[in-house]
Amino acid sequence: MLILKKKDIIQHVNLNKDLIPIIEEAFKSLSNGKTVMPPIMRIDIEKNHGESDVKAAYVEGLDSFAIKIASGFFDNPKLGLPSSNGMMVLLDSETGVIKSILLDEGYLTDTRTAIAGAIAAKYLSNEDASNLGIIGAGIQARLQLKAILLVRKINKINLWARDKVKVDEFKDSLKDLNIDINISESCEDLASSSDIIITTTPSKKPLLEFDWIKKGTHITAMGSDAEQKNELHPAMIKLCDKYIPDNQPQTTILGELHHAIKENIISPDHKFDDLGSIIIDPSLGRKNKEDITICDLTGTGVQDTAIARYTYNICNENNLGIKT
Repeated sequence: MLILKKKDIIQHVNLNKDLIPIIEEAFKSLSNGKTVMPPIMRIDIEKNHGESDVKAAYVEGLDSFAIKIASGFFDNPKLGLPSSNGMMVLLDSETGVIKSILLDEGYLTDTRTAIAGAIAAKYLSNEDASNLGIIGAGIQARLQLKAILLVRKINKINLWARDKVKVDEFKDSLKDLNIDINISESCEDLASSSDIIITTTPSKKPLLEFDWIKKGTHITAMGSDAEQKNELHPAMIKLCDKYIPDNQPQTTILGELHHAIKENIISPDHKFDDLGSIIIDPSLGRKNKEDITICDLTGTGVQDTAIARYTYNICNENNLGIKT
C-alpha cells in the first residue's frame, strides 16, 4: 500500500492541460453506462456551517477505483483554515485490497472540480468568449479562473462576492495576470457584461435571474451540490437554450435541476444530454453564438476515481510516498 500526503501529490499533480483528457474520459464512461456510481452519502453539520460527502465510482475495465471523503466547512477561513478538506482511498478492482491512501486534504477534489469547469467552458461557451464573471471569491473561485484560462483567452474578469475581504484577497492574488479585474456592484451588473459566468458559492437563495443574462452566455453552476443550495433561479433551467447536468440522477436530487423540479418548472421525467454526451458528440451542445447554456456541476465519484488513479500512478512512478 502506498500512503501519499499532500506534499507528495502537489509535486506532480497540478492544474494543467494534462488533466483535461483524464476527466473527460471519466465523464464519457459515465455517459456510456460503463460506470457503477452509487448515490452520494452526505452528513450536514449545520451548527458549524459544514458538510461531509462520501463519493465513489468503479469504471468497467479499470484495475482500481476510489472512495472519497470530502468536507466543506465554510466558516473555516475565519479560523485561518481552508474551507475544504478530505482524503481518497484507492482499491484494487479485482480483490478490494487497498492500493493507496491519498491524504490530499481536499486538494484533488478542488483540482478535479476546477478541471470540470474548464471542460464545461471548452464545450459549451463561445470560442471567442473573453469576459469572465465569477460569483464567489473562495478557493474554488480562484481555481475555476486558473482552469478556464487553459481553454479560453480571458481579457476581463467581473467579480462579485458578499465578503469584501475575500474580494480584496482574490484581486491581490491575480496581480501577476495581465487581466483587467472589475469588482461588480451586484450579480445583475456582473451578468450584463460577462460572456461566461461561474457560480462558486454555498448560497441557499438564487443569485442569478434569467432576465439578467445576455445572449450567448455560458453559465457553469458548481456551488449547488446539496438539496438546500441554490445559485440560479429555477426558471433559468427551462428558459435557457441548453441545460447540461454532469449526472442527471445527481442534479435531480442535489443540483440546480432539483429546484426546477421541486417548483414544477421541469418534469422529473425530462431527459437532458449530460456533459459526457456533449464531450462524445459536441453537436449536442451549443447550436449557435446566441444560445444561453447552463452546466450544472454537482461533482461525481467518477471524477474522483479518475484523478486518484492518475495521482497514484504518477507518484508511484516517481517513488513518492510511504510504502507499507
